[in-house]
Amino acid sequence: MTTHTPLIFSAILLASALTGCVTGGPTKSGLELQSFQRKEFECTKKIAFASALSVFQDLGYIVKSASFETGLISAASPTKNVMFMGSYMSNTEATAFIEEFTSTKSSIRLNFVNVSESSSGYGMKSRSDKPVELATPYQNAFVKIQEAIFVRTKSQ
Repeated sequence: MTTHTPLIFSAILLASALTGCVTGGPTKSGLELQSFQRKEFECTKKIAFASALSVFQDLGYIVKSASFETGLISAASPTKNVMFMGSYMSNTEATAFIEEFTSTKSSIRLNFVNVSESSSGYGMKSRSDKPVELATPYQNAFVKIQEAIFVRTKSQ
């Protein structure tokens, strides 16, 4: 009996280590997420794309890439770093997908993900990505995008 104890202990330790590395995916369904991550606007794709891009910049995001052809914008907030017995960094990554339905109707889908990274003084690193599933940050961004669209359509 005692000869199996180290083997059982090792198996339990391995199982707990592996489950500790798993990050949770979205807890809401795709339709639930789309209900507050996507919004339609009465404007061209060009205006929607420029408005989303400028709002990311207004909110302090650093635009990593943007392609009008694909309608994809990728951005990240500045990284916050705390040093104490290792390092802990966090930021928010964001994407926007702009799609044109007609010459005067477009949609924008936003996605925000909170990213946390830590490293110990011994070289161990871990990363956790957690999708933002609260409606409020998306609603706030869409209000700002709607304002930017209004300004752009009135100045034409």
